[in-house]
Formats: sequence, structure tokens, C-alpha cells
Amino acid sequence: MRADDAGSGRAVLVTGAAGFIGSNLVSRLLEDGRRVVGVDDLSTGSLRNLGEAREAHAGRFSFDRLDVRRGGLDAVVARHRPEVIFHLAAQVDVRRSVEDPLHDAEVNVLGTIAVLEAARRHGVRKLVYASSIGSYGEPDEAQLPVDESFTTPALSPYGASKRVAIDYLRTYEALGGPTWTALTLGNVYGPKQTTSGEGGVVATFIGRMLQGAPVTIYGDGEQSRDLVFVDDVVHAFVLAADRGDRERYTIGTGTRTTVNQLFTALAAATGYPHDPVREPARAGEVRHSSLDSRRAGRDLGWKPWTTLEEGLAATLRWASGSGALT
Repeated sequence: MRADDAGSGRAVLVTGAAGFIGSNLVSRLLEDGRRVVGVDDLSTGSLRNLGEAREAHAGRFSFDRLDVRRGGLDAVVARHRPEVIFHLAAQVDVRRSVEDPLHDAEVNVLGTIAVLEAARRHGVRKLVYASSIGSYGEPDEAQLPVDESFTTPALSPYGASKRVAIDYLRTYEALGGPTWTALTLGNVYGPKQTTSGEGGVVATFIGRMLQGAPVTIYGDGEQSRDLVFVDDVVHAFVLAADRGDRERYTIGTGTRTTVNQLFTALAAATGYPHDPVREPARAGEVRHSSLDSRRAGRDLGWKPWTTLEEGLAATLRWASGSGALT
């Protein structure tokens, strides 16, 4: 953050603060000495994720349980006058977005508008927005890794809602609202991710393996993902608070890991003795995904520093010690 704002003690606000990425971001901001306001409706997040923040940083951390769509956010922003809002609150389940696109649009579009309205009214300097590579369509394998120029139409209502939100960021800045940066994230994994809500393949595999339960691989398992560790992603959010105004950045490692490779690595690390259960591929699932983050390196000074081996080991240590994957 800018030195003058840090010195003035202005708060920052995190929506979706009790979620997987949000709670890790809250911890990082508190470690950096910031005063942090968290909001979350706890529909998928958990107060357990904020336990350390609430106990160790009670003087610099406050939390409000609220749905950003339902009122209450404006009063919180008016009271705390945050310098920056990190907007991570979202409906992130692609399958649910297909089943209930109205709910998805209410959360991801109307929720973003509510955040922007509060930010515009109360002098917030910047909004850093969490987008996803899931907002875009299926790239040809020859195009990988994709960068910010990749803009094929979304394959789901979730993807469409996350993309249209960026148009609202542009519009609100033109109307006197905050400047903004959008981060298009790869497949984020790490501590505090669970098998439900914001669950991803890493959390799901680890949770099932530690329980000795069957692990399902859909399709042939050769579909690949760009797995990026949550601490690295959080660092991108922190950097974007002061850099990259009015730009969208892809945040990933540029490395592809197949589902079969991930299963093999985690089975060896956990001592899981069983073969995976094979099921048909799920409709609408992107076959391959990988992100080119060189522009984020140039503009934000960001790069991923956690290897997959290091990240999986850290995630396993957390899961084994907390029992909090479900």
C-alpha cells in the first residue's frame, strides 16, 4: 500500500474474508501491519478460517457477517473508510451457476455493483477484484499458456458473471468510483481450502486420501490445470493494491499438471494405497488450462515462487494437523 495511507492507519476491507483465499489474504494483510475489516455472509466461508486473525490481531481486525447484496455494507464502508477493497465474495461453483444462473448473477453481478456503490460513495481509492480463468472458454492446446489477450466467450453463467463485473469496474471508475485491478486466477490451492464451497481438486484428493476413501477421476485424467499456491496469489493481491490500475492480469505458474500426475504425487505423499475410481468426463469441463503471467511480472513485480512440491507439502501439513478439509 502507499506509504501515506499506511501511515494514516486507513483500513483495508476484504469481502469473502472467511473463504479460502480471503482468509489467507486477511492473514497476510495483518502480518503486514494493516488494519483489516472483513465481511462475509458465511454461506461457504467459515469463521474457523479467521480464528487466528480474531485472537492475535483483535485490535486491528474486525469482522461483520453480512451479505453484500442485502444492505449493511454501505454502513461498514462509511464507518471504516477503507483505502482499498479486495473483492473476493462470489458464487464460485460452475455447476451451480448452470443450474441456477439467476442466483449466480445476483451474487456475482449485483454483489459487485453493491460493493462499487459503497466504494464510490465513501471515497475508496481502489478495488482489487478476484476473477478466474473459468471466466473464459476452451483454449486450443497450442495457445497455452494463455495471457490477457485470451478473451473467448465464457462457457458458463459463472464465467459470464465474472466477466461482466469487470465492465462494471470500468464504468464505475468513469462515474467517479475507485480505480481497479482485476486478477484472473489459475487453479488456486493451499491451506484453508476445503472439499466443499470453494473446493478444488487438490483439497478433494487430499481429503479423500486422508480418510482412506475412494478418489474419483473424471475422464481419462489427462486434463491439465495450472495449480498456483495461495500464498503466491495473496501476494499478487497485495501488490495490485498499488499497481496495475485499470488492467486485468493473469495469475498462474505457466506449468500444466495433469489430474493423473496430481493423483500419483498425492498418493505417494499420503501413502494412499488404492487406484482411483474412473468416471465419465463431466460436461463443460475445460480440458487444459495454463496462464502466462509475464505481464504481471512486468507491471506488478509478481511471480510465483512456490513449487508444486512445496505447495502440496504445505497443504498436506495443514490438512493433517487441522482436520478441517470438510
